[in-house]
Amino acid sequence: MTTVKAKYLGDLRLECTHLQSGTTIVTDAPTDNNGKGEAFSPTDLCATSLAACAMTIMGIYAKNNGIDLSGTEIEITKTMAAEPRRIAGIDVIFHMPARAFSKKDKTVLERVAHTCPVHLSLHPDVKQNFVFEWAE
Repeated sequence: MTTVKAKYLGDLRLECTHLQSGTTIVTDAPTDNNGKGEAFSPTDLCATSLAACAMTIMGIYAKNNGIDLSGTEIEITKTMAAEPRRIAGIDVIFHMPARAFSKKDKTVLERVAHTCPVHLSLHPDVKQNFVFEWAE
């Protein structure tokens, strides 16, 4: 069953619709690759998907174990490579909220992030760096 339908709007822009929810997003080529940079680029979405997937898997663990992760903020940095043009690395910094997390909870949450489907699906040449900053 189709998950997303996309339509090329011209000028390096696509409108993508998630069929189950009807939510749409627009992608645009980045300015360093002939685009206007007025929306997420496809590679921005890929990097964002890594962080969102890891946070979702952490959220599932947290929900099942009575841990509140609301308010977690995430910074995502994508590094591109040339020849061929591709994502070389993705840095994801999780700014964890100031809560009384146990040492075990911290360890498990950091480990489950690395089990997310996007992390496991990206090519091994894409360096994925997860950093957890635990507020006190």
